[in-house]
Amino acid sequence: MRFLFLYLIPLFLISACNTEKSELSTEIGIDPNQVQLSDEQLLDTVQYYTFLYFWEGAEPNSGMAPERIHMDGIYPDNDQHIITTGGTGMGLIGILGAIERGWITKEQALSRFEKMVSFLETADRFHGIWPHWLDGQTGKVKPFSQKDDGADLVESAFLMQGLLAVREYFKNGNEVEQALANRIDTLWKEMDWSWHTKNGENVLYWHWSPNFGWDMNFPLEGYNECLITYVLAASSPSHSIEADAYHQGWARNGGIVSAKAGGYGYPLQLKHNGAEELGGPLFWAHYSYLGLNPKGLKDRYADYWEENQNQTLINRAWCIDNPGNFQGYGENLWGLTASYSINFYNAHRPGNDTGVISPTAAVSSIVYTPEESMKVIRNLYENYGEKVFGPYGFYDALSPQHDYFPKQYLAIDQGPMVTMIENYRSGLGWKLFMNAPEIKEGLQKLGFEFQVP
Repeated sequence: MRFLFLYLIPLFLISACNTEKSELSTEIGIDPNQVQLSDEQLLDTVQYYTFLYFWEGAEPNSGMAPERIHMDGIYPDNDQHIITTGGTGMGLIGILGAIERGWITKEQALSRFEKMVSFLETADRFHGIWPHWLDGQTGKVKPFSQKDDGADLVESAFLMQGLLAVREYFKNGNEVEQALANRIDTLWKEMDWSWHTKNGENVLYWHWSPNFGWDMNFPLEGYNECLITYVLAASSPSHSIEADAYHQGWARNGGIVSAKAGGYGYPLQLKHNGAEELGGPLFWAHYSYLGLNPKGLKDRYADYWEENQNQTLINRAWCIDNPGNFQGYGENLWGLTASYSINFYNAHRPGNDTGVISPTAAVSSIVYTPEESMKVIRNLYENYGEKVFGPYGFYDALSPQHDYFPKQYLAIDQGPMVTMIENYRSGLGWKLFMNAPEIKEGLQKLGFEFQVP
């Protein structure tokens, strides 16, 4: 089988990269039998091309990540210029990793970050909180749904998680770098997390609309992907929430704890919303932990490293057990999470399995299951090749069972891959975010034990 063998291209680009966008050729095809990639070379390749989603694939005016990139050219609602706030935040640590690996210069990254921050400073915000989607050309809100046309607290948390890592990276630099860090700090301080307690309730609410108020009525109760929202809300230096909102709202006065969850010999400590026994989609183990270090992270409810690792192992075991008898499933092809699917989009998980594997599930879990995840990465790259790997890394989903191999990307799945690979290799995102002084204070406020790498 012939497929894109891409490892040597980045080495050329490192020396040739003297503009903000490198010129990338994806027309090189080499027989994979000629060269056997080591694990490090394979991770270089996957990380580099996934990073390009946020670099070469960025929306030109804003520098932000597009919601989706479809290599087949088929877009819903003509949304090529729509950017995602949360998805952008998920990829920011990947850009920092690209600096450290020599793929771009610090000056190039600084210019890109300045473009992003300039856009965010003037884009639509509501009490300092951004919407889920923005028009990258105008900065105006693009409604995610009919009433979701205002502040999205969770997506803004994912964005600020990444931005705080950027702030920490540049805050002790030269005058220009410090100026960028200060501008991010201003955006951070302008976010009114307390507004989202809806007049002082002991819980955070996901959405607020200037046209529909609190009509979405979605309290953030655990356990799901939203833990980082409470950590940031408690850490805010200007508009913080009280610890009671976390314990009474998110943790449901202790009701978040489960005595019977888990499966395949792996216990879970928490009730996963709507999937209490076998765990939710795997992005629940990724989104909140791109900057928030799960190693040593504990509170009165759970050990979060153990929770995330066991959720991953249950997800893998389900695919190996393969109760649906789906073609291709096994030790070298597992991973159920939210992604494109045979029915457009689905939050795949054990118990809700359509035969669709999402590469981001196993790849982003490399911090929890390095050997198991590497088997999937190698299988996808070497045995599926061009069917699953394109100019921005692994495509969003695949299914041998349904002969389903869409050449489409989503930012919220590319971001965790590039960031978690870097965290696995160097811990960069965790080191930066966990060393922010406000984060340490916020975690202490909520009663967490934690490690600062």
